[in-house]
Amino acid sequence: MAGIIRALLFVLAVSAGLMDSSRAAPRKTAAIYELTKGDFSLTLTNWGATILSVILPDSKGNLADIALGFQGIGPYINSSTTFGALAGRVGNRISGARFVLNGTPYRLYPNNGRNSIHGGHRGFSRVFWTVTEKVDGEFPYITLYYYSFDGEQGFPGDLDVFITYKLSGPYELSITMRATARTKATPVNLVPHNYWNLGGHTSGSTLSHTVQIFASHVTPTDDELIPTGAILPVAGTPFDFLEPRAVGSRIGEVKRGGYDINYAVDGEGMRKVAAVKDGASGRGMEVWANQPGVQFDTGNFLGRVKQGKGGAVYQNHDGLCLEPQGFPDSVNHPQFPSQIVNPGEVYKHDQVIKFSF
Repeated sequence: MAGIIRALLFVLAVSAGLMDSSRAAPRKTAAIYELTKGDFSLTLTNWGATILSVILPDSKGNLADIALGFQGIGPYINSSTTFGALAGRVGNRISGARFVLNGTPYRLYPNNGRNSIHGGHRGFSRVFWTVTEKVDGEFPYITLYYYSFDGEQGFPGDLDVFITYKLSGPYELSITMRATARTKATPVNLVPHNYWNLGGHTSGSTLSHTVQIFASHVTPTDDELIPTGAILPVAGTPFDFLEPRAVGSRIGEVKRGGYDINYAVDGEGMRKVAAVKDGASGRGMEVWANQPGVQFDTGNFLGRVKQGKGGAVYQNHDGLCLEPQGFPDSVNHPQFPSQIVNPGEVYKHDQVIKFSF
């Protein structure tokens, strides 16, 4: 609680002008930080608020890193692959790299063909964040801050952004995201972009992983992976994961080499979004969140990565993402849940990832 209060005082001081933008500016050097709770550990860097590793035991007590990534900090800075970083100001895609808000048109940086993805070419995953607090102890955590200025990558208004990673229980990772709009209404959709392989990041394909997604509808996309605006039931389609089944069981029926689509999660508030199980290692993962959607991505282009950490050579489908989020391109689809944060309002995105073995 004390840490939360200190973080709130920090953002209030920035918003009130007691700390100017230069003092609140992100650090200009990359550093690595570690959170440890017994044989469960996480490392991250202030570049992109990026998770570098998540290490935990399997059913036989063998430790492995289950997060795909690069070796060292350099490739994270130089590569366009978003391993473990926080995507924003608006994660996922915005069609035509443009939208209209309160009658004003905004043009964004197109970095995915004619579209914008993950906030543009210099989104939140490609900037230095400031560590405001790091606390060890029974439930270690770290909080990072980023000030996004009015007009950054084309987005309107100043924005104060905080993310806290916390080992909140035995083999439990909590991710808390808050963003306060200072001056103008703006869309916000913060998306931690982690590729998981519960067998260990070097263990090969995740097609045998069993996945369950607690969503009875998806938002189908066009050939550019932009939502069409429809919200369709998964029943009778290869997108139906309401009951647990192997990732690869119907992947051949999906276009573009695998799954990369937003699910409209059933229910509201903090709830279980998805569950994953690897039979070989015995590791499991539950994803809980308070967001309306979750992106299921089966790592369809991981084979483009020349070299992962530890010299690993990844192939397509060697990792998968389950990313709680607002619906992609919601700024251009008024029927989707709104991602607009008005001045003085606070965007609140909470996740809990519960691992087991």
